[in-house]
Amino acid sequence: MGFFDRFRSRADEAPLPDLAALLEARGLSPDLPGLKALEPGFEAHRKADERVAWADAVAESVASGLALPEPWIDAQDHVLPELVPTWQSEREGRWSRGFIDGLNQRIRVGRAQSADSVAMPAAWLKLWDQSADDVLDLALDHLRHRSEGAFERLPSGAYRSPWRDGADAARLLLPEVWQGLFKDQHPFLAIPAADTLLAAPQILLPKLMEEVGRSVQAGARPLQLAVIERIGEKLMTARLQDPHPMAAPQKEMKHMDLLEALRHQEKDLDPALGLCAGVNLVKTHQGKPLTMAIWTEGAPVLLPETDLIAFSARNGEALGIFARQTLPRIHELRGEPVSIWGPRRVRYEGFPTAEQLSRLERFATAEQMKALLVPAQNPASARPAAPRPATGAPFNAQGVAPLPRHLQGAGLGVQDSE
Repeated sequence: MGFFDRFRSRADEAPLPDLAALLEARGLSPDLPGLKALEPGFEAHRKADERVAWADAVAESVASGLALPEPWIDAQDHVLPELVPTWQSEREGRWSRGFIDGLNQRIRVGRAQSADSVAMPAAWLKLWDQSADDVLDLALDHLRHRSEGAFERLPSGAYRSPWRDGADAARLLLPEVWQGLFKDQHPFLAIPAADTLLAAPQILLPKLMEEVGRSVQAGARPLQLAVIERIGEKLMTARLQDPHPMAAPQKEMKHMDLLEALRHQEKDLDPALGLCAGVNLVKTHQGKPLTMAIWTEGAPVLLPETDLIAFSARNGEALGIFARQTLPRIHELRGEPVSIWGPRRVRYEGFPTAEQLSRLERFATAEQMKALLVPAQNPASARPAAPRPATGAPFNAQGVAPLPRHLQGAGLGVQDSE
């Protein structure tokens, strides 16, 4: 190609799209609050597809209900990391990245603990022309500079973070902040709330779980109740197995995290799909915690993946409790997965007959289920039980013992001869 041909080729190129036209095509006003300060970033793009993507990011940000962000030169001083349950990040749809099982990391933008601090949507990265890795690294660096000070040793022997600035749990992302507490020991950590980071060596694991219970009793909004362990250089939700003495409490905390997700999920489910199965935490007489869903006859049910299903007739009569994993034995019942964030639910329209229920693996008979849900005539011999609900209302198998909410649960299970 000759020298003058190059100029002719450029003249034939289509002009770059104008921002006002791109916004108009998306039903947006060119006078959006905060847009003018961001426009230099748009003008810097010299390719049509980059400008289209930038306009799409504006539309996506507006659709999320958020105001447009400050330009990066101003916003970069006010980014911090945060940890949230995976279900919350799925529900809210902001930028997130997996951290460990059950937890995602996000980026908050705005002055710490101020009302205008928000979780960053992915669209803002495009408006700022920044990569997620770079912004996250900067957010971690900001948190690192705010993390001077020593952990407080509690009377229980566990350690608690001193900052109480709403970002304590996020400091789990900074091993240098906590890993020196227990040299050459197997550390366990907990983040029951955003402003709490707890740590203890393995020998004090029971005390660590007690501190989690105190956090719940104090009314803090739960983040994750299940404790976390470090194996080598890797963090993970602790997988304590029997006969470990803390296996049952850890399992119970995991169940309570699931119940928290299901409670929020219920708010977003379309009532026209059917009734959300009530879910409770129960215990066997050996102390093993199990999740139990209540399936009541008379309407389609949205059933989560619990350990057990308690079946109730239309009139409230108890029909027994069965292992959910054996439900496929009733091949006549066809369930449809529900499209929803978080824990999986399946929608069932029918209700099992007595013959179909007999195919399932029984956990408790109708009489045993009744004894749990209805107070016995002789209170002296009765186990703790919830009052019988009105017809169509979900049963409540939660115990009445004065324990922290995350450690409550009624006794249940087929008893031995003793």
